[in-house]
Amino acid sequence: MENKMKRRNILKGLALLSSMALIPVRMFADMQAAFKTVTPEAALTELFGNLPMEQSDAVTLKIPDIAENGAVVPVTIFTDIEGVESISIIIDQNPNPLSASFTIGNEVFADVSTRVKMGKSSRVRAIVQTADKIYTTSREVKVTIGGCGG
Repeated sequence: MENKMKRRNILKGLALLSSMALIPVRMFADMQAAFKTVTPEAALTELFGNLPMEQSDAVTLKIPDIAENGAVVPVTIFTDIEGVESISIIIDQNPNPLSASFTIGNEVFADVSTRVKMGKSSRVRAIVQTADKIYTTSREVKVTIGGCGG
């Protein structure tokens, strides 16, 4: 009897772990179309539908004005806007403009840092999503050595 209980507990644990492992896969599958788009406008539509968008000084985008190597460009985005659900990075001139998208949970400070590839000089957009609106800011970045095959 004791062995049956152990087996059941092990099977329950394995089922729980496998279902937890599928959560990121489902989230990525929802965003997969946005990552495959070839224009910034298409990426914005895939990500946010028709939510209203506005330029905002409340979104801070830290990125070098000149990237010496487009293969590794550091980017930091942060904001004090309440209710942030996601932060995304769109690089207009990349073959696939959506470079990154981060889901932000409740009670988490909206601050992300990463490195992106830039094939050539381009406008880089920081996009912050709340439940009812999109806030954005952008900067022009000059690339001296291409990172996306250039």
